[in-house]
Amino acid sequence: MILRPARHHQLVLNSLNSGSVCSKCLFNLNTTRPSSRLSTRSFSALQPRYSSFFTSRAISFRSAEATAPTRPLRRGYFLSNGFPDKIGTATVGVAAQGQFRSKTTEGGASSPIINNQQAQASAEAAADVNSKAHNTSEELPHRRRKRQRQSEAEKNASTEDSDTAMPLDASARLSTLSSTLPVHSFRRRFTTYLALSKPRLSFMIVLTTATAYSLYPVPALLSPATTSSPSLSTLTLLFLTAGTALSCASANAFNMLMEPEHDAKMSRTRNRPLVRNLIRPRGALIFAVLSGVVGVGSLYYGVNPTVAFLSGLNIFIYAGLYTPMKRISVINTWVGAIVGGIPPLMGWVAAAGESASGNGDWKELLFGQGSAGGWLLAALLFTWQFPHFNALSWTIREEYKFAGYRMLAFVNPRMNGRVALRYSLLFFPICYGLWYVGVTDKGFLFTSSLINAWLVREAWRFWRLEGYKGSARALFWASVWHLPVLMVLAMAHKKGLWERVWKSVTGTPDEELDDDWDTDSTEAEEIVASVE
Repeated sequence: MILRPARHHQLVLNSLNSGSVCSKCLFNLNTTRPSSRLSTRSFSALQPRYSSFFTSRAISFRSAEATAPTRPLRRGYFLSNGFPDKIGTATVGVAAQGQFRSKTTEGGASSPIINNQQAQASAEAAADVNSKAHNTSEELPHRRRKRQRQSEAEKNASTEDSDTAMPLDASARLSTLSSTLPVHSFRRRFTTYLALSKPRLSFMIVLTTATAYSLYPVPALLSPATTSSPSLSTLTLLFLTAGTALSCASANAFNMLMEPEHDAKMSRTRNRPLVRNLIRPRGALIFAVLSGVVGVGSLYYGVNPTVAFLSGLNIFIYAGLYTPMKRISVINTWVGAIVGGIPPLMGWVAAAGESASGNGDWKELLFGQGSAGGWLLAALLFTWQFPHFNALSWTIREEYKFAGYRMLAFVNPRMNGRVALRYSLLFFPICYGLWYVGVTDKGFLFTSSLINAWLVREAWRFWRLEGYKGSARALFWASVWHLPVLMVLAMAHKKGLWERVWKSVTGTPDEELDDDWDTDSTEAEEIVASVE
């Protein structure tokens, strides 16, 4: 139905007065259409006929706007009355209702004046509300549930403690210290190279290596009571720890050399030496190569070739496999756990090489009699990596995602918690195995169960709460304390340790040793009698 111009304009003006206007009417008023009689008449031409209507609703414009050329229907007219910028529906409500205010004129009379900024803001807010309501009504059920889960997760994250962020690593702190020192000073260079080696991580690896070396059960015939030189010498331990530390420094330096552009995207690594240009890549490469050569060489000449091979293999796995795999697949966590499990095996093989009864080749040291204890210690360190790293990665999962690293923390958060809990439970059979093969005594079963139960409890909370409410931070610190405490307990419960301490304190002779001496003397007398 086509309305007459007068009737059409009357309807538009009534709509303006009531608070809504049709977009089609606005379009007809503002455009020229040959088929309509409105094409020869402008909206301003209707002003004399409806002068009383416009007079009662006088609008004041700025002086610049007053001098601007008039158009049939100016956009500012509707904006000043609170209409939205874009009209996309058939009926649009006036969003500026209630925004009028009275202003006293010079003559004392008051006229309604509209606050343009408030009206425009109210119009935008009304449009957002209408848009959200429209989208919510048409939202699919599964998308609505997903949006609700995300909002709940954000709410839980906002209520979490503000100190959930993990502290900076030692490399970042040393880099900050190095940047404050004089450029060509020895202290600056030393702290920079020390930051390249990741000293805190290297120290923990050396600690596990030395612990495995000390846990090796010394045969009775090679104990210090029967020989002038002990089987576990201090010089061998010195070569073992120094070579392991240098090998760790080499692997960590290679790791930093391969990903400085990705380290710059994360808060924990953006302060490393290569990211801050405290050292050139060439200098870091020379440091990595020299420390690797010296470290592996020290293990080869000071310990045995098998330990040197394991050290070189660890450098290759960490720098050549683990580092590039972090951007490819979540399996990188398992590859990194292998790197953590090799150092205690190195310590065990180093001790086994000194008491080898055969030629001491790699088959005897790795798979010979008594090698089960070394593999159990390697399994213990392999298992420990998952509750420790899964909790750590969860707290910075968004940074890993932004840097392009594939981690379970954001790829599959539920699986991330399950893996941490699953490997935490494995500590119980591993500790039982250490007692079964004769590395520790029965007391270790009780004391290790206490510390393992604590870790399992935190891992269970981490899995149930999906890392929220401080469970990730609690599991991280539990894993940090769990490893050194468990290692100290294993050394305190080394099989035969307290028996030897008791005998040395009370002066009780070793009955087994006396029996061996009696047997040897009897056999010697028999041999002499037969010869005579």
